Amino acid sequence: MRYRLPVGEDDFAQVRREYYFVDKSPFIREFMDRHGAVTLFTRPRRFGKTLTLSMLRYFFDIERAEENRHLFDGLAIADDAEAMREQGSRPVVFLSLKEWKADSWTDMQNIIKERLGSYFDTRRFLLDDTQLSKRDLAVFQDIQMGRADLSYCRTAIQFLMNLLAQHYAKKPILLLDEYDTPIQAAWSHGFYQEAIAFFRGFLSSALKTNPSLDFAVLTGVLRISKESIFSDLNNLQVDSVLHTTFPTAFGFTEAEIKQLGTDLGYQASVPEIKDWYDGYRLHEKEIYNPWSVLQYFANDCEPRPYWVNTSGNAILAELMRSIDDEHAATLESLLQGGSVQAFLREGVIYSDIGDDEDALYTLLVTTGYLTVAGEQRIGYETQYDLCLPNKEMQSLFADEILRRFRHYQKKSALVRLMQALLTGDAEKAQNGLSKFLENMVSAFDTGAKESFYHGFVLGMTAVLVPDYEVQSNREAGYGRFDVAVFPKDTAKPGLLFEFKTAATEAELETGADAALAQMTARDYLAPFRARGIQQVHQYGVAFCGKKVLLRAR
Repeated sequence: MRYRLPVGEDDFAQVRREYYFVDKSPFIREFMDRHGAVTLFTRPRRFGKTLTLSMLRYFFDIERAEENRHLFDGLAIADDAEAMREQGSRPVVFLSLKEWKADSWTDMQNIIKERLGSYFDTRRFLLDDTQLSKRDLAVFQDIQMGRADLSYCRTAIQFLMNLLAQHYAKKPILLLDEYDTPIQAAWSHGFYQEAIAFFRGFLSSALKTNPSLDFAVLTGVLRISKESIFSDLNNLQVDSVLHTTFPTAFGFTEAEIKQLGTDLGYQASVPEIKDWYDGYRLHEKEIYNPWSVLQYFANDCEPRPYWVNTSGNAILAELMRSIDDEHAATLESLLQGGSVQAFLREGVIYSDIGDDEDALYTLLVTTGYLTVAGEQRIGYETQYDLCLPNKEMQSLFADEILRRFRHYQKKSALVRLMQALLTGDAEKAQNGLSKFLENMVSAFDTGAKESFYHGFVLGMTAVLVPDYEVQSNREAGYGRFDVAVFPKDTAKPGLLFEFKTAATEAELETGADAALAQMTARDYLAPFRARGIQQVHQYGVAFCGKKVLLRAR
């Protein structure tokens, strides 16, 4: 049987009618037994949040209940008679903020009014309710037509839920998808404070001071701090990548991957899928990136970084902007399968990202770029070991590191430079290195520090991952080399760099020669010999501002 895969489809009814569906319906019973008054699920993008929320909508919604009931035929939940008695039992407000993005606060206000108006239009049957007062009728129509003042938009969800409770004589459920998308857009485009002020009231009126609320489920990528948006919301239960009650609700488990591979006839591809798209650990459960897995199967099992193209990488770009020698070493370690230690805190205030390293790493974990490999208690705090989860994220990190240099030169120039170094063409390598320095040194104030040049060359070697292992500042022989590049295929040549800075251009030659002499005197080739690598191109490199002299051996 040839299955259609739901790549990019997140409406539960459409997926059930037309596509292969990984059965997540057991989550419904688990959630009914353990949910709070307001539950916030935070997971990385493209982890199936919208589809799972849509499944809850079709399960609980009182509208077209009998029609929706058939969507669950053949799923695990259909065999749970007690749970199925709750099917079609409540009015549901299901609103996605996924596309609430704008470049300015003025545009965001227009989007808020337009999207709320469209949603109210789907509930226009309430206008025929004989219990509707003239005032409520006028407010409803103003919101529906997009002409309501922003103060009415701020309380629009509570207002709609009050009308639904009155109409059905039952409290509605609120399902709010991607609640944090407008906040992220505001942070990126400079109207964060205006957005926070609006959405604090928007959420508080719907979740805290709403007598018509039965329960609410929110999804998002980040848990935005209570102080900034969930003001005084004491009934919030957060389920995150760090602390989860429902670890398998989003993403694919290993058992689901194996079943998917079997059903599609690609059982032999499961190990490759694990290398590329596994690696996320939630409460000791292995979770795969569902978007990338489905793309992998849909593209005839070709492994590529599918997920990384789904959104802008603003958070990772923030790390690139603040890169220094210490961060360069961290990135190098992550690319080579190492880890970084950080204290994480889930209540994020965006203004902290550029100044607080822990806030930055928290965002990298919650957005899926890093995952937790281990943890240890230090006093009253928990320190986490963080690593890249899989080859897909390794590819993203390497690409973002290179993007820092591509702003000044094309990737092809980087590749040519690396090829010259790997073939021992010192003249071409020096010319290529000189061009990069000419374009970049004015943008990055070096202060003639060796650490700048060290990080500069180290960053460019990211183009060699994963065929080469790059190390820096490691003990070798009788000292510590600056940068060494080890080929995975020992028949290929390796690279060894030692850097010096010169006070004047006249001293460049002396510095480069001294760097070569140091490599010999301290036997920096020892780790290459230990790995069985016979050919190593050694480069003594001296820098003076934008000038460079490269000596080869």
